[in-house]
Amino acid sequence: MRNYDSGPPPSTVINQNETFANIIFKPSVVQQAKIAQNGVLGDFIIRYDVNREQSIGDIQVLNGYFVHYFAPKDLPPLPKNVVFVLDSSASMVGTKLRQTKDALFTILHDLRPQDRFSIIGFSNRIKVWKDHLISVTPDSIRDGKVYIHHMSPTGGTDINGALQRAIRLLNKYVAHNDIGDRSVSLIIFLTDGKPTVGETHTLKILNNTREAARGQVCIFTIGIGNDVDFRLLEKLSLENCGLTRRVHEEEDAGSQLIGFYDEIRTPLLSDIRIDYPPSSVVQATKTLFPNYFNGSEIIIAGKLVDRKLDHLHVEVTASNSKKFVILKTDVPVGPQKAGKDVTGSSRPEGDGEGDPNHIERLWSYLTTKQLLSSWLQSDDEPEKERLRQRAQDLALSYRFLTPFTSMKLRGPVPRKDGLEEAHGMSAAMGPEPVVQSVRGAGTQPGPLLEKPYQPRIKISKTSVDGDPHFVVDFPLSKLTVCFNIDGQPGDILRLVSDHMDSGVTVNGELIGAPAPPNGHKKQRTYFRTITILVNKPERSYLEITPSRVILDGGDRLVLPCNQSVVVGSRGLEVSVSANANVTVTIQGSIAFVILIHLYKKPAPFQRHHLGFYIANSEGLSSNCHGLLGQFLNQDARLTEDPAGPSQSPTHLPLLQAGDGPEAVLKVKGHQVPVVWKQRKIYNGEEQIDCWFARNNAAKLIDGEYKDYLASHPFDTGMTLGRGTSREL
Repeated sequence: MRNYDSGPPPSTVINQNETFANIIFKPSVVQQAKIAQNGVLGDFIIRYDVNREQSIGDIQVLNGYFVHYFAPKDLPPLPKNVVFVLDSSASMVGTKLRQTKDALFTILHDLRPQDRFSIIGFSNRIKVWKDHLISVTPDSIRDGKVYIHHMSPTGGTDINGALQRAIRLLNKYVAHNDIGDRSVSLIIFLTDGKPTVGETHTLKILNNTREAARGQVCIFTIGIGNDVDFRLLEKLSLENCGLTRRVHEEEDAGSQLIGFYDEIRTPLLSDIRIDYPPSSVVQATKTLFPNYFNGSEIIIAGKLVDRKLDHLHVEVTASNSKKFVILKTDVPVGPQKAGKDVTGSSRPEGDGEGDPNHIERLWSYLTTKQLLSSWLQSDDEPEKERLRQRAQDLALSYRFLTPFTSMKLRGPVPRKDGLEEAHGMSAAMGPEPVVQSVRGAGTQPGPLLEKPYQPRIKISKTSVDGDPHFVVDFPLSKLTVCFNIDGQPGDILRLVSDHMDSGVTVNGELIGAPAPPNGHKKQRTYFRTITILVNKPERSYLEITPSRVILDGGDRLVLPCNQSVVVGSRGLEVSVSANANVTVTIQGSIAFVILIHLYKKPAPFQRHHLGFYIANSEGLSSNCHGLLGQFLNQDARLTEDPAGPSQSPTHLPLLQAGDGPEAVLKVKGHQVPVVWKQRKIYNGEEQIDCWFARNNAAKLIDGEYKDYLASHPFDTGMTLGRGTSREL
């Protein structure tokens, strides 16, 4: 995260005068590389403040619209009564729970002496640290950290039970201490799943929470990963004066949690109400706010009944830690004349279509946001439709992207005949994924995008792809051997095991799918994840899926597979070709290419999956093993060929695959019956002839299938060959 105190990033141009500011951020490719190794990927955040001469706030008027900015400063903070509710179900195992614990350690140290707190961990059981709120002292912070440290992931997810327990803790404390108006009660709730234990019906959970909180407890929710019921969390926060955040699977949950807490760490006011005379103002946006936090700003916009109004009466009522606050004043709002913006051009007056009335646009934006929030909270279908239509009409009129509107992108290059027409990109769902293979459009059942790609590295035939189909090329004897491995979903197969010598290990995890109709198999399996451990000269971990690449070495990088990028350090280079392939080069002498297979509309038996190809094995040792690795430094020959010595597989008459001539293959001292077969590789773009070893390659590979099962994705142990270590 960039430290904004160090100044704006390269290429930022700021022009400003006393009343306007114009900020342009347009980095070149070189400037982007200086900001981050893998390019700029994140939010563009502008932090600013304005001169505030009146405690009532700042009001601006233009062409019959007004905006009121209210952000008081120099107020004592309100005490917080806060309960941290942490999901400790089995799905939180690993990095998510560790990052969350580390973040909570930081947050606990940030609590003020006047705050009160408690901690709840929940799975299928609700585990409360203390049955009452605790004062903030060095000892209580230490004890809270110890309690969090010992949380272990297990069981299901009882969201309703955890929320009810947290609300009871807060209500009990406020009732017994009579400080409701002089403190703020908050729940910070974090989960990565859906309700699976206790009350699991969404409406019941919402109703139970609303009735228990009674508007006195604000719930701030954080949802982690792709399996979370984010709609439930969003409604929980909207209905209970809170906010919600989503943390994607590849993001750092800990830093997101700390950033979220920073927004609400210092409450200054509660129960804020801002009133204007009904005879002067119409269609005002939200005027009631449960809390005001330091660093935020309350913004109200509306229409003036009389454009010639000289003064607008404003009343603000709120509570802070010391007293009940009432502010009243008449704010001058005389007609605003056309002014000069920061570029020196005149701002025209009038109501024409091209009139850049930024205050009217702000009013429409705030109104649209409130309509969307009301739509989300409503359970009445006619009411939801009315809110949806109003939000859509307003968004279309002012050209805002919402879940109900879309944006069409037109590229400069005309599309080829036969390809689908360009579709609008939904603001809520994003563009539909496209598919690209290593050499161009493939022949898979799912629609593909035709966009040829020439790899920088020549790919050999030695590979595993599809269901999974293994191919081994023996270039000296000009023989190609193929075999299948029928594993089980969840199995992790050792593909290349050379940990003790070159320091390289490659494993692949299988995912299951139903078999196609009328097929001979009961199920299909594909590679969902390829993991690569590089142990020399320094340790690096690579985890590749169809959607992302995680590189964890000196720094942790998450690269989306739908964007082309090249990163590298310490002899390791990772090159992503968007939606096509990932090339991993190690010390310049080892190279793997992982093909990405995506389906736009997958059939029931199809899954997004990966193919693994060995492009360069020069740096792998003679002791290399694994389902593919054991053949890399070997040769093979046919000892019996019924077709006669002059007929190689490439000269045989056309036969049905698997019905060709049989032979005996000699490799690594094994005598293996094989049959001639044709097989497609490179995503179906090239057909090869090969000698097929039946029965899960039982006589071809060393040992048995179980000898190639890894215990975890980065397991380097190997019961066959020289490497016998088992470590991370």
